Amino acid sequence: MSANPSFFKRICLFIWHTLNGTRKLILNLIFFGLLAAIIIAIGSSEDIKVEDNSALVLNLAGTIVDQKQQVDPLEAAFKQGNNANTDGEILLADVLYVIDNAAQDKRISLLVLDLADLKRAGISKLQSIGDALTRFKESGKKVVAIGNYYEQNQYFLASFADNIYLNPQGGVSLDGLSMYNQYFKSALDKLKVKAHIFRVGTFKSAVEPYMRDDMSDAAREASSALLADVWQSYTQTVAGNRHIDPNSLVPDASIYLAELDKANGDSAAMAINMKWVDSLATTEDFRKIMLEAVGKAKKGDSFKQVSFYDYLTLVTPLPSFVEQDSVGIIVASGTILNGIQPAGQIGGESTAELLRKARFDKHIKALVLRVDSPGGSAFASEQIRQELLALKAAGKPVVVSMGSLAASGGYWISASADYIFATPTTLTGSIGIFGMITTFEDSLASLGVHTDGVSTSEWAGLSVTRALSPQVEAVIQRHIERGYLDFISLVAKERKMTIEQVDKIAQGRVWSGKKALELGLVDELGDIDAAIAKAAKLADMSLFDTRLIEQELTPEQMFMQQMFASASSYLPASLSQSSVLEQMLQQWSSSLKTLTAFDDPNNVYIYCDTCNLMN
Repeated sequence: MSANPSFFKRICLFIWHTLNGTRKLILNLIFFGLLAAIIIAIGSSEDIKVEDNSALVLNLAGTIVDQKQQVDPLEAAFKQGNNANTDGEILLADVLYVIDNAAQDKRISLLVLDLADLKRAGISKLQSIGDALTRFKESGKKVVAIGNYYEQNQYFLASFADNIYLNPQGGVSLDGLSMYNQYFKSALDKLKVKAHIFRVGTFKSAVEPYMRDDMSDAAREASSALLADVWQSYTQTVAGNRHIDPNSLVPDASIYLAELDKANGDSAAMAINMKWVDSLATTEDFRKIMLEAVGKAKKGDSFKQVSFYDYLTLVTPLPSFVEQDSVGIIVASGTILNGIQPAGQIGGESTAELLRKARFDKHIKALVLRVDSPGGSAFASEQIRQELLALKAAGKPVVVSMGSLAASGGYWISASADYIFATPTTLTGSIGIFGMITTFEDSLASLGVHTDGVSTSEWAGLSVTRALSPQVEAVIQRHIERGYLDFISLVAKERKMTIEQVDKIAQGRVWSGKKALELGLVDELGDIDAAIAKAAKLADMSLFDTRLIEQELTPEQMFMQQMFASASSYLPASLSQSSVLEQMLQQWSSSLKTLTAFDDPNNVYIYCDTCNLMN
C-alpha cells in the first residue's frame, strides 16, 4: 500500500484547510475589530456630569414607541446606541421618566425642546409627553423650543413651550390630517385576478381597495368624522397652549396667501404674525440667549446642558434584586400574528406566554395591558384574550391602557379587561371582520396555464389557481358572519350592552377615544399612569412597584447589543443614513410584509387598515 495519501484525500484536506483557515481569519477579524471598537469606546468615554443650572436638551430622534422591536446586533449598532438616530426608536416611558426626573433635579433649571429629528409618534403619545412638560413647568422651570422648521408632530410638542424660537429662514408646516388609499379593482380586472371578498360591517373598508376604484360613501362618512374628531383634539390643545384661535392654525389657501403677502412672502415672519412662534433666532442667537439663561459650560463654547440620551443613562435606576408586590405591564404593540413573534410585536403564542408568566408570578398582583395595535389574526387575538380571562380568574385585575391604536383585534383583546382607558385621540372600535382569497385562474389561463385534476371533495381541491365555487364562497361568508356575531356578542357581554346596541356602533367603524367613551366602548380617558393607578386600586395595593414583563434577551444577545451600541458612535454617519428612495422602498416593503405576514389558520382577520392610513 502506498504511504502517500490518495489524490482524492489530498483534495479533501486542501479544501478543509482552506475553509478552516478562512473561517479563522473571518472570526479573528470580527473579534479584534470589535475589541478595538470597545477599547476606543471605553478610552474615549467620559463620565457624564450635570453642572448646576444646566439645561436638559430633549433632542428626541426617530420614532416614539411603547416597546422597542428586537433587532439584530448590527442593526442595534445603528438604532440602539445612546445617540440621536432618526431611524431609531425611543421608549415613551423613558421620555416621561426623564422629564419627570428633571423636574425634581435641582441641577436642571430649564428644558430645551430640539425636535428636528423626531419623525413619528401618535398624537396620544405626544399628548402624554406634553402632559409631562406641563408638570415640568408646574415645578417652576421653563421650557423653550428651538427649530429651523416645525412639522405637525414637532409643533404639537413645541406648543407646550413657554417660548418657541424659529430660524429666520425657517417655517411652520401645519397641514391637518388626511386619509388616502390606493384602489386596485381596475388593475386586478386587467390582470384577470379575482379577489373573493368576505366581510361583515358597512364601514369595514380594509378590503375596499380590492373591490372598488374609489372610497365608498360609508367609508368617506366615517373617515371624515374620525379625522374631524382627532383634528379637533389637536387644534384645541395647540391653540390652548398658544392662546390663539384654533381656526388660525391651518387657514385656507386664500387666507394663507393673504397672510404670506403681509409678511412679504417670508414664512418665518408669517409665523410670528400668526403667533405660531414667539421669536426668530439663528443658532448663534439661541446660543447667546441660553448663555444668559444658564451660563457657559466648563468645556467648549456652548451653554451648560445635558442631552436626553446622556441624562437617561445617568438617571436610569438600577434593577431591584428584592422582588416586591407589583403591577405588571405587558405591551401589545403592532399587528397581531400567530405563533411566537419577536419582542416589540404581538404573537398569539408569545404574548399569551407573557400573560401566563404574569399569572404565575406571585409578586404580580395586577396587570396593565398596553395595547397599540390595529388588529390582525382573529385566532391569535382570541388566544390572547383567553389568557387574559385566565389571569382574571386567578384573582388578578386587568386594566387596558390604549395607546394610539386599539382597533379590531386590538379591541378584541381589550374588551374583557376589568377597566379600559383610552386617550382622546386613540383610534379604537373597528368592530368588524373580513376574509379575502385571491385566485389567479383567469390570469394563468391568459398565459396558457391551466389547472385540472381530481380530488375526493371540493375542499381538497381548493387552490389559488382554481376558481371558487359559489357553494364554497357561501360557506366562507357564513363563517365570517359567525365571526362578526361572536365579536359583537363579546363586546355586548363585556360592556353590558345589547347586541343591537353594539351592532349600531360596530359595522367596522373606527372611533376616537373621546367618542368611544360616549359610546361606552371604554371606561375613562387617561394615560398609562392612570391605568397603573387603577390596577393598583382594584388589587387593593397602596404601596407597589411596576414591572415590565417582556421577552428577555439571552446574556449573549444583551452583550452583543451593548457591544455594538458602544461602537455605533464611531461608525461613519453615511452607514446609518438612508436615501429618500431607500425610505420609500422601506415603506412599500413594510406594507407588503404586513400583508404576507397574515397567517390566521382560518383566513379570518379583525384588522383596521384605515387606522394606518391617517397622517
